[in-house]
Amino acid sequence: MQANGTVFVYGDNVDTDVIIPARYLNSSDPKDLAAHCMEDIDASFTKKVHPGDIIIGGSNFGCGSSREHAPLAIKSSGVSCVIARSFARIFYRNSINIGLAILECPQAAEKIRQGDQISVDFDTGVIANKTRNETYQAEPFPEFIRNIIHADGLLNSLSK
Repeated sequence: MQANGTVFVYGDNVDTDVIIPARYLNSSDPKDLAAHCMEDIDASFTKKVHPGDIIIGGSNFGCGSSREHAPLAIKSSGVSCVIARSFARIFYRNSINIGLAILECPQAAEKIRQGDQISVDFDTGVIANKTRNETYQAEPFPEFIRNIIHADGLLNSLSK
């Protein structure tokens, strides 16, 4: 499995309320959530994001609420992967459960810049920055997590 896309960079402590503001949580429809993804931290995100694009975060990405709406909004907006220095634990678990690939890689979080073109190999954990001709090594997913992401979420993987 691989992801390829343009990078959107955000900082430390990106909380679930800026990923999907609480005022839009009256819906669980992925399209409704995607329409407002990152709205309070980057009002132009939904106009610029394309299928396959990748978000880079700093430390503690996804802190705050335990609702699955935040990773669902990111995934539904077309983002293929989130890479961060570290993730809030519940956000990490929710992301895997809905089939959103997320990787911890401090080196990538430090060096990758807004607009860089990168590719991610989930089998090896290699993140290639095509813009800067650099590579970074993340811990690859264990096989059971690759299977969940490949199946588009935990429930789909269990039904196979």
